[in-house]
Amino acid sequence: MPIPIPLEFPSFNIYSTPLLILVLQAFIFASLLLVRYFKKKYISALILSVLIFITGYHRTTYTIGFMDWYDTYRNTKINYWLIALSLAIGPLLYFYVKSITTSNFKFRKKDLIHFIPVTIYVVYRISIFIYDASLPGFSETQNGYLKVFLDEKYVSPLIGIVENLQMLLYLAFTIQLYYIYRKKIQHFFSNTYSLELNWIRNFLFIYSFLFLYSVFQGVIGSVITDLHWTQRWWYHFFTAVAIIYIGIKGYFTDTNKLNNLNFSVAVKEDIADIPNELSEDLIKSKKRIEGFMVDKKPFLNPDLNLTELSKMLKMPAPVLSDTINSAFEKNFNDFINSYRVKAVQDMLKEGKQQQLSLLGIAYECGFNSKATFNRVFKKLTSTSPSQYVAMQNKS
Repeated sequence: MPIPIPLEFPSFNIYSTPLLILVLQAFIFASLLLVRYFKKKYISALILSVLIFITGYHRTTYTIGFMDWYDTYRNTKINYWLIALSLAIGPLLYFYVKSITTSNFKFRKKDLIHFIPVTIYVVYRISIFIYDASLPGFSETQNGYLKVFLDEKYVSPLIGIVENLQMLLYLAFTIQLYYIYRKKIQHFFSNTYSLELNWIRNFLFIYSFLFLYSVFQGVIGSVITDLHWTQRWWYHFFTAVAIIYIGIKGYFTDTNKLNNLNFSVAVKEDIADIPNELSEDLIKSKKRIEGFMVDKKPFLNPDLNLTELSKMLKMPAPVLSDTINSAFEKNFNDFINSYRVKAVQDMLKEGKQQQLSLLGIAYECGFNSKATFNRVFKKLTSTSPSQYVAMQNKS
């Protein structure tokens, strides 16, 4: 009676264990985001869930490899089913950011065209499995005829090039989308720290870094020297850590409120569009706004936006926006924050820092965060708040 070979899988080691733990956590957050979608119908939660799931799923190949799956099961067919879905990553990145930054975003049927390449690739991978499985001796080998002589020899290298080009294209479009949004909200909101969502910036930075790291590693492995599996492990480790961060931040950051913002009011974003001489109507509107800002102090409301101020003034939003941009030569954000900074300066001159902290004064004057206050104060006065206080104390 032959002695059974002891089972070597799973092998928990310094390579497999961290990946296993991180990938399982990623699947948990993907599931939590999926539950949120079904409960609240947040399309951004669904897109991020799929994105995290695919990114984690791609680590599965290497996780089980480091756990000695391939050494233990020499004739495994798992290579056929661990299908790289990288062709879906770029479109998912784009639609996730678009779902956050576009008012009342809805995924349309025609948007599915972005996922045709990954669909074709999945059908192709299933087809080669069906064909190889029909050939004699398939059970005795790990990879069949088409997997070796078609997929690994020609298709996989080609898909790798297409993936990189596609990812570069979608990253460019997505980063452009983010910066257009970031610039646009300056004309509509007085406190933009939460609306700019540093989360989106960090999200794009992480995927851009992982993309560049992957390309760099691929060039090293193809042109300079063949990289060992343990050397390629670092990319998968960094990716696994990244998707945990994305899962946590994506789950706990409320981005759905941005989906209902209205950017329908046309604004002048170029100084060249501002007339040299103001019309009588613009001069009247300017004086009316100045009087209202001094008397009613609407800037003390940290959530003040263009629409709310237009209602307070009983002035159409397009007229208000045009007046601020043309007569004051500022965007809405800088216009409102200039009054807040002036209010902070007045309180400091009155010695209010004896009763309140500097941050407390900033909150009293309409700012909603320390970061926003510091950034805006330095932008408008060329000094930091603490430097300004020191100068006041010396005078």
